[in-house]
Amino acid sequence: MIKTAELFSLDRSLAGQLLSGCEYPWQALKEIAQWCVRIGETLPPEEYEKRGENIWVARDALVCPSAWIDGPCIIGHRTQVRHCAFIRGAAIVGDDCVVGNSTELKNVILFDNVQVPHYNYVGDSILGYKSHMGAGSITSNVKSDKTPVAVRDGGETIQTGLKKFGAMLGDLVEVGCNSVLNPGTVLGRGVSVYPTSCVRGVVPENHIWKDRDHIVPRT
Repeated sequence: MIKTAELFSLDRSLAGQLLSGCEYPWQALKEIAQWCVRIGETLPPEEYEKRGENIWVARDALVCPSAWIDGPCIIGHRTQVRHCAFIRGAAIVGDDCVVGNSTELKNVILFDNVQVPHYNYVGDSILGYKSHMGAGSITSNVKSDKTPVAVRDGGETIQTGLKKFGAMLGDLVEVGCNSVLNPGTVLGRGVSVYPTSCVRGVVPENHIWKDRDHIVPRT
């Protein structure tokens, strides 16, 4: 269950059309910046304010004065970008999201209602509708040996060809505090991850990651 349609509700993101053309969601990572500019130029000015080069912020969004945003970037309706958040560009942030204190985003799609509220790093990743990362949890997006990232699902290995690839979080995923999602991690819809976990590989939908030897169905 690692294909785009199996992970995400595509009507819950401005990037839904981009993702709909990708069999696997990580295939969209190289296209986020270009897509952001393309969509941003079509956004109605009565709803979105252009704040610098290729930065569009919904007029009902809250961006705290100490936050920093580089383009291309879109910030959706009613989203909060809190103090000291750092958005490094190539970011499509949906409606009703929280990008919190000292959280850093880089080359990401955040679907609607995503929360990354406290000290998170999210890079080269896609977070599905209503997914949530606990305080201090991060996506690790580069392998220590700098080789391309592969997705490993049981005995199957899919070569992505990407040197930078963090994690794919399906809809309604919950990641516990201070967890690390290693490069190429895919969490199916409704997955929960225990706090302080070190996660790699594919976790099937509606399962709970307790540790690498205890991945149990949700009951």
